Amino acid sequence: MGSLLSRLPAYPGSLLFVTGLNLALSKLLAPDVTQMLVGKKLRLRVTDAQWTFDFAWLNGRFTACQNPGEADLTISASAYDFVLLARRQEDPDSLFFSRRLAMEGDTELGLLVKNTIDAIELPVFSIAQFKPSQVLARLRARMSAH
Repeated sequence: MGSLLSRLPAYPGSLLFVTGLNLALSKLLAPDVTQMLVGKKLRLRVTDAQWTFDFAWLNGRFTACQNPGEADLTISASAYDFVLLARRQEDPDSLFFSRRLAMEGDTELGLLVKNTIDAIELPVFSIAQFKPSQVLARLRARMSAH
């Protein structure tokens, strides 16, 4: 599966990824954090799927970018471990020390990202919220509210 996914162009995946990232995080980030992110190229690497998402913070939001070179910070883990992190079933330190999560590049930036995510009270990620019936129900509720 990973070799098949790795053949897909990276940019559309990065675009979808930053859309979700902006919905979940962009309004929750403190100004001092966003100021440190400006001009930094970030990369999320899903090792088992061989997917890479390149993005940066520009104009008050995350934007997808095509980054052929090295990123300022690369965070790597398996898809399963990223889901565990998103669902808050595993903490980044445990994954890091068990060598299931890797950070390469600017260590100060890596600590900023980790500490910022730890400090934000996010709802627990549930895959069930993306079932078509759930998505349609939320859309109907929004439409009837307007």
